[in-house]
Amino acid sequence: MKSIATFSPYHSFSREAWSRLDSHPDFPFSEIDLPRLQALNEPLTVDEVRDIYLPLCRLLQIHIQHHKNLHREYSQFFHREIQHVPYVIGIAGSVAVGKSTTARVLHKLLSMNAATPRVALITTDGFLYPNSVLEEQGILNRKGFPESYDASRLLNFLSAVKSGRRNLLSPKYSHLYYDVIPDEYDIIDQPDVLIVEGINVLQVNTNPSFSRRKIFVSDFFDFSIYVDADTESIRNWYVHRFLLLKETAFQQPDSFFYHYADLTESEAIAMANNVWEEINLPNLRDNILPTRLRSSLILEKSPDHSVRNIRLRKV
Repeated sequence: MKSIATFSPYHSFSREAWSRLDSHPDFPFSEIDLPRLQALNEPLTVDEVRDIYLPLCRLLQIHIQHHKNLHREYSQFFHREIQHVPYVIGIAGSVAVGKSTTARVLHKLLSMNAATPRVALITTDGFLYPNSVLEEQGILNRKGFPESYDASRLLNFLSAVKSGRRNLLSPKYSHLYYDVIPDEYDIIDQPDVLIVEGINVLQVNTNPSFSRRKIFVSDFFDFSIYVDADTESIRNWYVHRFLLLKETAFQQPDSFFYHYADLTESEAIAMANNVWEEINLPNLRDNILPTRLRSSLILEKSPDHSVRNIRLRKV
């Protein structure tokens, strides 16, 4: 019987094969403060930076250079002055999967390159509706689901970024207070690269006011990354992080989660698993995981958080 060929829109690389794509023997690892880049319960090693993130940054630099060349050639063709437009990278994935670490590492490595010294990083948490609005709408327990975001505000922000506007205000979010911080912003002023990190960034738009226009957040991305792992590993990471937070951030009286500080370990584990089952798992299953194949690149993680496989969309 003749075998049936299978096709995929992605090239697949093992960790070993990926690490051989770019040599970097003289990279200044001493200039990277690894503890500042990693998340609370996510180890980050020199091997991970060397084997995974340096080749990824080299790949991104190739894309960024082509992006610049295209803009220059367009400007010449249309007899227009060259306008600086940031290259936008989206990073998606589940709660607790390690998106923030990936975003911080890329932010650091890309900014160390002379071609892209100005790199900005925002998270979509700042574009959540305030808790008061979520409570009024009865969806505070669905924070992180598509309907909990001010989609029109986020879309307008990204539209302004890609139109070349300067001094844009990106709202700030506090994980301590579990809420958007009123009247506090990061200023995004035409960086070379803008990294946008959030669980929702590859989801299709569900805001009725934009339904006719069919605009998605990912429409403004030049490159997108999905951080992936098996569901049971992500659950374990989430529970472990909850336990660590119970002993640290939750102990602060002004923390939104201060009432969890005195839980016993078994009570905290039960609480974390309950939140996972009722909120995070349904959001992952119904809204986040289905967007994985919309990404340019997928980082597949092992249970120890190290990346074991990379899938890159074919050009």
